[in-house]
Amino acid sequence: MKKEILYNKKSREELQAELQNETFIRKTFSFYRYINIDQPEVLRNELYRSWSNMNIFGRIYISTEGINAQGSCPENNWVELIETLKSNVILKEMPLKIAIEDGESFYKLKIKVKDEIVAYNVGKEEYNMNEVGHHLSAEEFNKKMAQDNTLVVDMRNYYESEVGRFENAIIPDVDTSRELLPEVRKLLEGHEEDEVLLYCTGGIRCEKASAVMLKSGFENVKQLEGGILNYFKDTDASHWDGDCFVFDDRVAVDKELNETDYVMCYSCREPLTKEEVKQAMEGTILSVHPGAKLPIAWSQIKAKF
Repeated sequence: MKKEILYNKKSREELQAELQNETFIRKTFSFYRYINIDQPEVLRNELYRSWSNMNIFGRIYISTEGINAQGSCPENNWVELIETLKSNVILKEMPLKIAIEDGESFYKLKIKVKDEIVAYNVGKEEYNMNEVGHHLSAEEFNKKMAQDNTLVVDMRNYYESEVGRFENAIIPDVDTSRELLPEVRKLLEGHEEDEVLLYCTGGIRCEKASAVMLKSGFENVKQLEGGILNYFKDTDASHWDGDCFVFDDRVAVDKELNETDYVMCYSCREPLTKEEVKQAMEGTILSVHPGAKLPIAWSQIKAKF
């Protein structure tokens, strides 16, 4: 009996060429849910079979604590995708975020089983997902930011904050999610009774971070409902400075949720501005960012410039 292959075997070049030759429209979507999953490997394989048949691309992480998914679905298969979610007890009634401008967000399907869907490296005794920070709408978040004794904390990696951030936000200087919570606790030491407002790209990191912070002694933790992307959709983003980094091939979106000119460096995995791309092409990038940002994804640059 032939062994079932539940992973991609094509090269990046082949996949990107196929994506470029597509003649149909794709919808970029995302969702997450913290929920007990007894057999994450079984769900992983079920989704891979189903979504491969629907020609869905994306990056999906599954663990015993839940699922975190970002994907790109052919428009003609959208109804079938919704039906597969409805028919699964873990995924039914799943709130979906849909990009306004789709772009070429993913070029293959990757579904992985992880220890955590957000890699904070915290033990299960350190948080309770039934006790999370109160969710604030975009307008409520705006009002809270204007109040005295309110601390706004960016729950993302520093390179994401370099692309864009809220005015006067506290920016932890960390490279990975594992470093984030210890650094935030350190920065907020002595402010355990103050109101703390957390934000991230889509909300998943704040959901867990708020649970950890509440259990570790912070008394008044709130979070931006739906994250930065939802804030862009629901407001004029007047308190936001810059664009928003996203974890797909668009690299970043602006306040109107349109793809920007940022490209990703495949060496250091950080976003490059248009000016840095120009300097890289001229061979002077090392004077701007010593020791990194080379080589660059030239195929991506050609597509954007």
